[in-house]
Amino acid sequence: MIGSMVKVIVDRPLGTFHPRHPDIFYTVNYGYIPGVFAPDGEEQDAYILGVHEPVGEFVGKVIAIIHRFDDVEEKWVVAPENVSYTKDEIMEQVAFQEQYFRTEIRM
Repeated sequence: MIGSMVKVIVDRPLGTFHPRHPDIFYTVNYGYIPGVFAPDGEEQDAYILGVHEPVGEFVGKVIAIIHRFDDVEEKWVVAPENVSYTKDEIMEQVAFQEQYFRTEIRM
């Protein structure tokens, strides 16, 4: 899946709060890959990096996978096709939510 182009439907746009955890503020767009199911039975979640305004959907490249050691699911990291980030840069942008989990970034 890393390197694949995917479409993300954004259900938590940049600048919004988590629907059940109002202390989590989305500093990036966040959504799901329609038709791709994660181990939790829901469609695969994805962070979108490199887009600095709220969007409803986005087509981009999977550049990394955030593996959670203490959760059943992983999060995909999607960015514009010609944009890249280091592991540290990715973690910095997703820490608002990933700080609550033990994770590793796979690239």
